[in-house]
Amino acid sequence: MSERTVVIAGAGVAGLACAWWLTRHGWRAVIAERAAHLRDGGYMMGLSGPGLLTARRMELVPALRAVEHEIGENIYRDRRGREVMRIRYRELLKDLDWITLRRTDLVQVLHEAVRDHAEIRLATTVAHCTQDPGGVDITLSDGSQLRADLLVGADGVRSALRAQVFGADDPPLSTLGYRYAAYDTEDDTGMARDFVSYAAPGHQVEYHGLGGGRKAALHVWRSHEHGWVAAPQRLGLLRELSRGTHAEVGRQLAMLAHDTPIVMDDLALVELPCWHRGRILLAGDAAHSLSLISGQGAGMALAGAYVLAQELGRQPIEQALAAHERRLRPVIDSLQQRSRKLAPVYVPASAFAFGLRNTALRLLPRLIMKRYFLSGLKSEMEAAAALG
Repeated sequence: MSERTVVIAGAGVAGLACAWWLTRHGWRAVIAERAAHLRDGGYMMGLSGPGLLTARRMELVPALRAVEHEIGENIYRDRRGREVMRIRYRELLKDLDWITLRRTDLVQVLHEAVRDHAEIRLATTVAHCTQDPGGVDITLSDGSQLRADLLVGADGVRSALRAQVFGADDPPLSTLGYRYAAYDTEDDTGMARDFVSYAAPGHQVEYHGLGGGRKAALHVWRSHEHGWVAAPQRLGLLRELSRGTHAEVGRQLAMLAHDTPIVMDDLALVELPCWHRGRILLAGDAAHSLSLISGQGAGMALAGAYVLAQELGRQPIEQALAAHERRLRPVIDSLQQRSRKLAPVYVPASAFAFGLRNTALRLLPRLIMKRYFLSGLKSEMEAAAALG
């Protein structure tokens, strides 16, 4: 059997995972990444359920453990600085199989595992593609032309390949009414392994200690506006928002240089009636973004790549893509519905809902948090069972 070729748009979690699995099943993989260097959202994430199971199948857990950030305590404060609750994660997560790490570090671990087996072209995009029953003809932005058996669009929530192949007239983004921003900053408070949350109605900020004098920041806020925010405008927007929360947030933002890289976008779900067209497949956030609220986007990108490789090993390409979607779709639908429910609880929009949530956390913090994590664990176990 002749070697089959896959071209993958995007070197994030989904793209690198697809390359890992397919190259180990005898495919040649060419990855076209728009950025000039590997990059991804730098926020903290938890890898568990089907994502961690897939990482274990890939024998990547030791490398992931080497870059994990163990969480000690989470101190949760309101905008006046009053302590709402204090969570000891060692106790809360002691029975869960869970790795906490930065999304950027997950991308780097995947890159280390893939780079000797796939061709990665940085600062390159899929400029044009056409397909016929036998394959896909692809022109890359560097002018090179490739003939591939399969083209995978793994270029994120605002996928250019999705717009090119599936049409850009009706973008499939379902915004949850929130935006987020993530960046690194100097840790002048000695946070070590802990993290601190500052919350106000419609706006929550988290600072995670990274060690080495650095910390990671994540803002999530209620927004009636949506759409792309240009990089030069991001810091100013965050500083304006900080006026309604604790003064420490404003102080931290005042320390940031104007050229600090800030990842910012809508919390949005990608909802498509079909993830494939002929021999072209969308994967990860390009096909079915879950938003960071779900905590399962990266994990499902890993698991989806595993399922894709399984199905491609069993049957012809177009039938395999349909089978891949049939297996993943019920799990994705369930996790997207969970994201819709969690967003207004995670960041209550009104002062009344915010006060009610904080009162509940003060009175029953351990019970509420345990129920939240057990609910998430149940959904992850169901997803792992469904995917096999």
